[in-house]
Parts: sequence; structure tokens; C-alpha cells
Amino acid sequence: MRVHVVSDVHGNAEALARAGEGADALLVLGDLIDFVDYHDHSGGIMGRVFGPDRVAVFAQLRRERKHDAAAGYARSLWEGLSDAASVVEEAVRSQYKELFAAMTAPTFATPGNVDQPALWPEFVGDGVRVLDGESVDIGGLRFGFVGGALLPPGVVPRRGSVFRPYLRTVEDFDAGVAALGAVDVLCSHAPPDLPELTYDVLARRAEIGSGGLLRAIVEHRPRWAVFGHVHQPLAARVRVGWTECANVGHFQRTGRAYVLRW
Repeated sequence: MRVHVVSDVHGNAEALARAGEGADALLVLGDLIDFVDYHDHSGGIMGRVFGPDRVAVFAQLRRERKHDAAAGYARSLWEGLSDAASVVEEAVRSQYKELFAAMTAPTFATPGNVDQPALWPEFVGDGVRVLDGESVDIGGLRFGFVGGALLPPGVVPRRGSVFRPYLRTVEDFDAGVAALGAVDVLCSHAPPDLPELTYDVLARRAEIGSGGLLRAIVEHRPRWAVFGHVHQPLAARVRVGWTECANVGHFQRTGRAYVLRW
């Protein structure tokens, strides 16, 4: 049995269409949308709406870790549009139409934080199954899926934002993990809470990992735990007891799927 796994697609529909070649199934672990392309400032939703020069300013503020200034600058750009929410929704729908059409059958997908899971049912075609807090048998093994990423402690999502990322409280995320029970392969967008897996060496900061995922790995000892979210992790692979923990992204840039064989 051969399964290909990808995460952090961020608009790369061309590579996604090839990701399942030679595989019995394809797993897509979220972040389909390309909202801000830090490598190509003309790409992504912000690049297409505001142009590369303005995105370059935003990206520079992020690189300098001036996150409040970056958020304020982005807010000023969106507030300059008469109906920013409609512009974003139209762009998201356009990307989803292309991306879901690129998925080969059978595909099993869970959303990332840069996704709008409420829109997914409009685009899911035959042979594509969406799972979040659910398990499924593939080739005799039990695969469990939990989507989204975690809200920083004490942070409340802004009302009226033009794009609402799929961020979950620790309690909600842990409930999704607990609903899976014992599985052979633990599939998530967010990584387990281990420094080697959560620290991004280019962004020079740690993303938030899930303690619930780590506890499930220690307790249930799955064969694999696969995930994405951190684009340039300090370590792409870490073994925890019996479990091989693998970051399968950054698919937008690599175009390579991670391969599971048994």
C-alpha cells in the first residue's frame, strides 16, 4: 500500500494535480489557500488585489517581526476597498474551485488554518472525503484527522476580519484529537508540541504546537504522525517512542509528497 501526504499547498494546484501519481490514496492536510505569498509578492490573494509593492511592505514588516505594524498596514489596505469581504470570498472560491478539481481520487482532506472549511462542501467532488475529528480505514490501517491550528492563549479572533482563519481553542482542538481514539496514523495540520517541530528557522519564531497531539502519540503509539503548518521546521522528522513524526510540507514550494508505505 502506498499513500502520498501533502500539506501547505497554498494555491499550487499544478503540483497538487500530480501529487497522487503512483499512490493508492492522497492525504491533503490543509492550507489550500494562498493568501499572502512571501516568495512571489504578486501571487496570493493580497498580491492580486494590491500588487507586489504593497505586499513587499507587508512582508518586510513581518520579517522584521513588527507584527502589530504589519497587521495595521494590512488593515489599512483592506479598509480602502468598498467591499473587502466580497473581494476575498470571490478570490477564495476561485482558488478552491481549481484546487479541489486538482485532487485525484481517492483523496482524504482536512482543513488548515489558512482555509475556510465552511465553503468546502461546495467544491468537494466524487472521490474526495473531508474529515475533521474523524477516522477512516485506508488499506487496513486506521487514519485519524484533525484540522485547523491553535489560537494563541488569550487571543480572541477579530470580528469583521476579511479572512477568518480556522483557529481553534486548545479545548476544542483537544476534543477533536480525543474523538479519534487510537489510530495507526495521526493526521493533522498543526504539529505536536515539540520544540524541534514547532520552531520555524526562517521566521525565527515558534508556532503553537498541540499538547493534545503529543499526548495521543505517547498514549496510543501510532505508526506515524503526519502534519504541516511550520514551513521551515528546525527538524522535519522526530521519533517519539514508536511513532515517526513527520512534517510533510511545505508543498507549495517543494511540490513533493511524503510517502507512506506498508
